[in-house]
Amino acid sequence: MVTVSVSAIEAELSEDERAGLELVRQTGGIHQSDFWKELDVSSRKGSRIVESLVEKELVNREETVYDGHNTYHITPTARDLDFTLLMAGDMLSPFIGEEEVDPNSDAFSQWIMNLAYEQ
Repeated sequence: MVTVSVSAIEAELSEDERAGLELVRQTGGIHQSDFWKELDVSSRKGSRIVESLVEKELVNREETVYDGHNTYHITPTARDLDFTLLMAGDMLSPFIGEEEVDPNSDAFSQWIMNLAYEQ
């Protein structure tokens, strides 16, 4: 199996593909019907850009209904998500996966203390 780095894949993107990927990353997700309008390209060209980004595993595309029409919702792949804001040192936020976090708990206190040490 050959592994190709994401940066190598991104380096070979066309200018339109790069702009589309940046749009998806900046918005955190966008409907395909808005995607091509934001890029100021035809719907056909917008669809081709999205298909290319999906094939390169740089974005995800999921069927949805938006404003009463069938379309797709385009989101960045998980490897593009930045989890650093949830981290304090090597500790993940206690708010992840919990319904309610006790602000007086040791886990929460440790996490807050680690945030202070990072400054």
